[in-house]
Amino acid sequence: MRNAVGFLVSLMLVEASFGCAAPAKIAAKDVPRMQVDELNARLGDPALVVVDVRTAGDWEGSTAKIKGAIREASKSVADWASNYPKDKTIVLYCT
Repeated sequence: MRNAVGFLVSLMLVEASFGCAAPAKIAAKDVPRMQVDELNARLGDPALVVVDVRTAGDWEGSTAKIKGAIREASKSVADWASNYPKDKTIVLYCT
């Protein structure tokens, strides 16, 4: 099983108007960021995986969802991190 902390180092967070906090065990300053316009330009790229890490309530109550994004719980990264290939760019987002 892949080390979840090592996996998180390779993640990118999309900076939205409210911002996102880095997942547990990683300092926010150490996580690379992707601007929204860059994400929009890369949507549909098979080398990109977009993961929506909003809380269930925030996700369910929102009409703003990225088509093709995968919904995962931010508090259980260790449970799902190994499901994603290391050779992809993984983008976590919350709004």
